[in-house]
Amino acid sequence: MTMRIKRLYIFLLKTFVPLFFMTFGICLFIVLMQFLWKYVDEMVGKGLSVSVLGEFFFYAALSFVPMSLPLAVLLASLMAFGNLGEQFELSAMKASGISLQSIMKPLVILLVFVSVGSFCFQNYIIPSSQVKMWTLLFSMRQKSPELEIPESTFYSEIQGYNIYVREKERNGLLRDMMIYDYSQGFSNAQVTVADSGRIKMSTDKLHLILSLWNGEAFEPLSKQDNRTNQPEAVPYQKEMFAYKELLIEFDANFNRANESMLQNRYIGKGISDLQLSIDSMTMRSDSIKSEYARQLYTASYRKSLRQYSIPDDNSSRRRTETSVDDIDFYKIFAAKSAGAQLSVLSQTKTSFDRVSSEYHFNTLVVANEEKEIRRHHTEMHKKFTLSLACLIFFFIGAPLGSIIRKGGLGMPVIISVAFFVVYYIIDRIGFTMATNGMWHPWEGMWFSSAILAPLGAFLTWKAAHDSVLLDSEVYLDKIKKFFGKSIARKVEKKEVIMYNLDYEAYKTRVGALFGEVDDYLKTVGRWIPYLKFWRNAGEDARAMKIADDVEAIVEEGNNSERNLVINKLIDFPFVGHYRLVKGLSAHRQACVVFGWILPLALPVYLIAMFGRRYLFRDIRIVHRVSDELLEIITDK
Repeated sequence: MTMRIKRLYIFLLKTFVPLFFMTFGICLFIVLMQFLWKYVDEMVGKGLSVSVLGEFFFYAALSFVPMSLPLAVLLASLMAFGNLGEQFELSAMKASGISLQSIMKPLVILLVFVSVGSFCFQNYIIPSSQVKMWTLLFSMRQKSPELEIPESTFYSEIQGYNIYVREKERNGLLRDMMIYDYSQGFSNAQVTVADSGRIKMSTDKLHLILSLWNGEAFEPLSKQDNRTNQPEAVPYQKEMFAYKELLIEFDANFNRANESMLQNRYIGKGISDLQLSIDSMTMRSDSIKSEYARQLYTASYRKSLRQYSIPDDNSSRRRTETSVDDIDFYKIFAAKSAGAQLSVLSQTKTSFDRVSSEYHFNTLVVANEEKEIRRHHTEMHKKFTLSLACLIFFFIGAPLGSIIRKGGLGMPVIISVAFFVVYYIIDRIGFTMATNGMWHPWEGMWFSSAILAPLGAFLTWKAAHDSVLLDSEVYLDKIKKFFGKSIARKVEKKEVIMYNLDYEAYKTRVGALFGEVDDYLKTVGRWIPYLKFWRNAGEDARAMKIADDVEAIVEEGNNSERNLVINKLIDFPFVGHYRLVKGLSAHRQACVVFGWILPLALPVYLIAMFGRRYLFRDIRIVHRVSDELLEIITDK
């Protein structure tokens, strides 16, 4: 038995691991392309080398490994268990006495190692890769675009210049050029026009050299008016030339930014560095808030007023303090003149505005500090939640795969994408709430795990009990039953009949059913007396017996070799609604007591009586079909 289990574990690992690597590659590629599509404008048209782009793609791929792992686990587990269920291998394992928990055991152990590896990867590799990725992206943004001047359009990618070219020849000659130089300001703009010209890059790739032929240059002149100290515009200076060269600053090199500007941010830190930064920033934030509170209190609320007096002996001034509680400010204010009162109010408003502006500025400073602390907290929790998501998605994907029993890339991909979208939306909601300070950081970052973990446990429990959770026919039958629709019975003719049907005895049973149904329709009304309904705990015993007899007749008649009998058995309905209110039969004494609580019991009774119309419909169909079945058996 132990050897068989070990072989089963090896078989499961061989089934899951290749699918996991395949789906991981697909998911990583999709996530990477989505990220690159967002920043494609930062890279296109700047003449970046293949090595720089390859380095950027490599670091971006490393940065998105933790996000791709949960989706890959979900898709791989769905495909693996879907294939096992579709090929009945999962059923064979369960038939041999191996539970679903035992089947999932080796994969759970494997994914525990994957989760631990994901955490270590995020803690030690992701900070460095993200710093390098964002530094490269910032450097790409700062790089000047590749020089490609279009025809008949003003080209403004060179800072401080606008260049117009009417036509470009194949040999690189530019026709009818106009150069607007506003690098010294728009008031000192210079305009140059030429019949033709060429543009080339200097050897150090720091300047553009414009060679112009047969053109004119216009430069504004201004002189200083010594009396008014204002510039006075004068006509432009015009220059005609046969050949002229212009030197324009244009850095075409790729200059890497310094990585140190991002290493101190949250993206460049591991768990220990994040915790150390949180502690130091918290202490700094607390001290800043204490100082701002002291300043605000001191500036806004004075407990005493200082007064200075000079004694008669011309000695030094003497300072005295008077408590503000002993001063009647309203009396002092009323004794002043209207102009003095207006001056006091103006000074008070000015002082209030100053304190208010300082308060708002201090509030922004404190808010930025708090937001940075929360961002460090979310980054620290993110390393745990993304690692745990691998296990959570496995406990969602594996049970779903065993329930739907569909392999391949069809249904599993649809379900995986749907679940991952839901997970991403929930995770972004929690992240936004945490960074905005509406929730604690741990609440926001663990919000998605708190929702999906119970779902995974529920699906695992349903799959372990062979639930038909995703069987559409089950839900359609329940909907039909709720609206009173008859559920079609499936009866197929047996290829091999072990016991031949005794038609005489069978005819007697069908006749007894017909008589029982006929008597029921004649003696039992649709409405059951109120007290009798609650004494019987909402059950109709005679209808229950008719339902059992119908099932027995169908099961026995399935041994018939006659097609007419088999086809007629299909017409028998599933007699329902004989248990008018579910769950009451186990509490008969409580039902009698509940029946006297009219405000609550009366609606239940009325709903049950309304449902009896479907019961009478089914029994009438049984009455008709049993009569027709008797005729078929008699005509044998």
